[in-house]
Amino acid sequence: MTALVRFKLAAYARSHRLFQPLIGLFAMLAVFYSSAVPPGSELSSYADSAGLLVVVFAWAARGLLDTEPATQRLISMTAAGRPGREVCAGLLAALAVNLGMATIAIVLPLGIGFAAVPSPGDLAQGIALHLLGLIAGTALGTLTSRPILPSPAVSMLVLFGGYLALLLISLTPVGRFTVPIMPWMRAANDGALGEALPTLAAATLFWSVAGVAAYVRLRRTRP
Repeated sequence: MTALVRFKLAAYARSHRLFQPLIGLFAMLAVFYSSAVPPGSELSSYADSAGLLVVVFAWAARGLLDTEPATQRLISMTAAGRPGREVCAGLLAALAVNLGMATIAIVLPLGIGFAAVPSPGDLAQGIALHLLGLIAGTALGTLTSRPILPSPAVSMLVLFGGYLALLLISLTPVGRFTVPIMPWMRAANDGALGEALPTLAAATLFWSVAGVAAYVRLRRTRP
């Protein structure tokens, strides 16, 4: 399993697909932190970053899962012994890539974005939000990957359309029960994130796990 994860990461790096979401990541961070975030607003900034980077995390996961052609995926399944191992390796590799990008999004503003160092509590909540964002983004990316949506044009439309749908739905009264991107932004801005975080995390994890489960099920018939 470890060898297969490394193989997928190496193939992704060699394909230069990684540069696309990385450019998106740094472009968004440049906009977020074009001016110093004033003291006391660090958590709000982290919440916005985690929510808006969901689409970048989805893009990265999709790119990694699209790297191998169908024939290579079949070879990987055979080498792994069971198709499920190849699917699991792809998911782990996608999470590893997104964990690296989330780390950049968390660490970079500590050096150049914040006017003051955030409190340990705000930093911990910012990390938690980025973890939720990368999990949700990875789930969205898997459902728009080539094994599920073979057409690149349709795949990109569903990816960006799905993200916009998440944002719009999260603005409605039922937003807390979907992937609550806007609710966690509002909670951070209102200083109420600590109280709301367990509920927001539960909803995000529920839908993310459901998305990944749907991907795994679909991969049984779409190698």
